[in-house]
Amino acid sequence: MSFTQRLDEIRTGFDRPFWVANITEIFERLSYYGAFASLANYLHEKLNFPTEQTGTLAGIFGGMVWFLAIFGGAIADRLGFRRALSLAYLILATAYFLLGSIGAPWLAPVRAAVPPVIFVGFILILPALGISMVKPCVVGTTARASKENVRSIGYSIYYTMVNIGGASGPYVASWAHRHLGVENVFRVAALSVFLMFFAVLICFREPKKVGDAPLPSISETLKNFLLVLGNPKFMLFLLFFTGYWIVFWQQYISLPGYIHGYINAGADVELILITDGLSVICFTVLINYLIRKMPAFQCVILGTLITSLSWLILAFQPTVLGAVLSIFVLALGEMIQAPRYYEYISRLPGSKALTWVSRFCLSASVRSSEDGSADASCTSLAKSRTSLSASGGSFPA
Repeated sequence: MSFTQRLDEIRTGFDRPFWVANITEIFERLSYYGAFASLANYLHEKLNFPTEQTGTLAGIFGGMVWFLAIFGGAIADRLGFRRALSLAYLILATAYFLLGSIGAPWLAPVRAAVPPVIFVGFILILPALGISMVKPCVVGTTARASKENVRSIGYSIYYTMVNIGGASGPYVASWAHRHLGVENVFRVAALSVFLMFFAVLICFREPKKVGDAPLPSISETLKNFLLVLGNPKFMLFLLFFTGYWIVFWQQYISLPGYIHGYINAGADVELILITDGLSVICFTVLINYLIRKMPAFQCVILGTLITSLSWLILAFQPTVLGAVLSIFVLALGEMIQAPRYYEYISRLPGSKALTWVSRFCLSASVRSSEDGSADASCTSLAKSRTSLSASGGSFPA
């Protein structure tokens, strides 16, 4: 098949809902990663939460996204993709706006009546409600609104859109932080997804495919989730690789505070956090080509090892450049581990896809809730460093 013929297949192989859903995904990821890039320093420096509570709250922000995603597909199937996607973007717009308005005068009565941790924790759960429906809607639309001969390309386009949004989010957050103030990072995120709410209402039509197998109901999804607890071997597998995600997400939870507290108080943390998404965009194809002949499980182990060692660069070179290099090496580990991790799970015998996806989400949820504990441990170490320095001890500058 010639290049022209293949290009024509791609041009005619996707219905309009495919492009609408995937373009809105760019802005959803932009909002999410932009908000996440600024969240830790916003909580600690603007809202004056202690570092330990900052880690816990940031862990809630990430953990609930993955936990609720277990049920998001079933909910989206009951509502229909168009209604679920528009509702999700409306929820996200409200959630990000509230997050940026925590210190606003009009919320003063609520702040006075509710303990700060509970108040902020509740607001941080709200984005998870929206994101848990966005993912199944976009992935489901990609499957239903693409022809069989270009469906694999459709998923590649989806993955590319996610990474474009993931790399753009911290950049937009950096600009908003510098020019508008850190609280307006979240309002910009709110505006981004609010525009997508209208884009879905105006441009998106429910994709229809004859012969599609119905997704499991919410009760069936819950049964699949509970089935996880009855498989100790797989639970042990997830427990081991939960550690990978704990290490990975420290770039958003622990690193921003560490950079401002111990490296450079004026460093543009959001700009530094572009490194991961940009690296994935530039090198994923090359990395996948180089490891194409390696067994999936070996790739999972290798990627996990590289990611685990990545933070040693920052430990021995505590500079902004050291932080960038650490994230770059971490991204290399992600590019090796993540795609083959999904492949390995999908090939497990005697399983339904939804069951294993549920198990993966459980792992990610546990990972995020543990992130706060990891951040607290790092904080204790940082305090020890300060105490030693004060008493004549020596740590790297």
